[in-house]
Amino acid sequence: MDGSEIHEATLTLYFLDRHGAEIVCMAPDKDQMDVVDHAAGKAAAERRNVLVESARIARGKIHDVKTVSAKELDGLILPGGFGAAKNLCTFATEGADCKVDPEVSRLLRDLHAAGKPIGALCIAPAVVASLFGNEGVELTIGNDAGTAAALEKMGAKHTNAASTGIVVDEKARIVTTPCYMTARSIREVGEGAEQLVRKILEMVRV
Repeated sequence: MDGSEIHEATLTLYFLDRHGAEIVCMAPDKDQMDVVDHAAGKAAAERRNVLVESARIARGKIHDVKTVSAKELDGLILPGGFGAAKNLCTFATEGADCKVDPEVSRLLRDLHAAGKPIGALCIAPAVVASLFGNEGVELTIGNDAGTAAALEKMGAKHTNAASTGIVVDEKARIVTTPCYMTARSIREVGEGAEQLVRKILEMVRV
């Protein structure tokens, strides 16, 4: 509700490691847009830092995104969670008029310009659409008509997909999967995440 979706992030890390990838975790060093009490499902009156909270998932092995260069990476995967739409970009509040965090934008644009693959889970394709929608990139967030319409307003081509499936834009080298936009269980999230990881690594190794 306010950061990375823990199942999506953890499963992405698991499948990357299982398939032999060297993992570099990163996040912006800034305050979260808001903090949510997940037990109560409502806003909490406190402040938390995106990098500090992300370090929990990375077990401390994490970098400030502004210190990472596209030259150091073979590709990049964005897990979902409402934080992708609140902290990596402003999609949660501004919809199709959203802006991407400057350092996240820099890194993704540099990777894209170098032809390196980018994966995005759940709502994170909104970040991709904001940056590359003008190229007509094909992606998915599942089948939510309102969200799909917002991505298409940014110029992206939305394709409906099941939670266990992926949508691949071979030309743009972008892979997306719906995860908890449509998934009813962690198993479904895992199936989609593994397919995405496999495809990203296949693109890296070609």
